[in-house]
Amino acid sequence: MDIVIRASVMFAILFGLLRLMGKRELGQMTPFELVMLVVLGDLIQQGITHNDFSLTGATLAIATFAFWASVLGWVSYRWPRAERAIEGEPRVLIRDGALIEANMKRDRLTRRELESEMRLAGIAHVRDVAWAILEPEGRISFIRRGDGEPAKAEDARPA
Repeated sequence: MDIVIRASVMFAILFGLLRLMGKRELGQMTPFELVMLVVLGDLIQQGITHNDFSLTGATLAIATFAFWASVLGWVSYRWPRAERAIEGEPRVLIRDGALIEANMKRDRLTRRELESEMRLAGIAHVRDVAWAILEPEGRISFIRRGDGEPAKAEDARPA
């Protein structure tokens, strides 16, 4: 039972830390951050299992993490308010070719990083973007000006 309690506490701490890190940091990791994540996993394991290297202890720790992940998934599915708190909300970074500086500051995103993502999406200038949205998982979605036209009825007909 001790392992389950420690695993639950570590799950809550890890969840809180990941939410504090922000969306963007999770979306793009440097090699150093990836190594730190692996080391963090080892430190968490040591904190949960102490000196228990048994298969039962590891199974209990993994099952506890899976249980809490499932609970959070179910809660976010069942209650939309909880979903926004657990998973976060998309945030608009560019609207009609204009940067929204306050939202970029909120997620610690620089213009250079945004422009880099734009180039990867094949967009050369901020003025060419109707919408840029930072998704809850850290990706940036771009909608070009003119791409957001409503679909016509003839487009929906089968060929």
